[in-house]
Amino acid sequence: MSDIEAPPTADCSACPFQETLRPSSRCKPGDVCVQAESGRQIDRFLKRNPELAPDYLCDVFWERRAIAVRYVPTDAVLALIDDEDEVVRRAVAYRLPIEHLARLRNDPDREVRITVADRLPVDQLESMVGDEDYLVRAYVAKRMPEGRLFRMICDPDAHVRKQVAGRLPPASLGLMAHDVDLQVRRIVAERMEPDSLVVMLNDVEWLIRYIAAERAPLASVRKLIDDPCADVREMVKGRIGS
Repeated sequence: MSDIEAPPTADCSACPFQETLRPSSRCKPGDVCVQAESGRQIDRFLKRNPELAPDYLCDVFWERRAIAVRYVPTDAVLALIDDEDEVVRRAVAYRLPIEHLARLRNDPDREVRITVADRLPVDQLESMVGDEDYLVRAYVAKRMPEGRLFRMICDPDAHVRKQVAGRLPPASLGLMAHDVDLQVRRIVAERMEPDSLVVMLNDVEWLIRYIAAERAPLASVRKLIDDPCADVREMVKGRIGS
């Protein structure tokens, strides 16, 4: 006997589509059905019958509302911007016209705000650099114009600062050369202009000294010839030819 659970099937007896859509296979019990409490069946139904999607924007079942948002005209999406269910608002955030998107940047749901940060025009992103969630701020850091990233150099989360270090103009990376996180400093050392790498030759971590010494001016690298790390010493000796 199969352990696969049968898909939910709604009662077709009172369905208004029993006579209108079923004969043409635009609905099918257990497979393509808007009445069943099954996201897959509802999606299949509205995909075949998108003109009916507006009828379900006020449905009592949150999943019908969320799926209907995918198929209605964009100007109809605004009606659900304050929906009580976060899944519905996530769907709204994906399709909401850009000019209304800023209304969701303070939404209580993180996923909604992430979508906003991913779609908001770059000239409005700075309003989200103080978001309470680090993942939202990371999306902001990925898209913020390079010249506006300075506000995020001291972000409390290392994941966000890594995003900043990966995009900050190389000439400005000295501002992050002493970051407390090793991986942030590694990105800085890998991207910093060679003449500026001198400041990182004194780093407490051998890996940072090694990366810096690979590209720093040769004259400044000589001081690491007696570095406590053998790998650093060997690399320096190879550069100076001794």
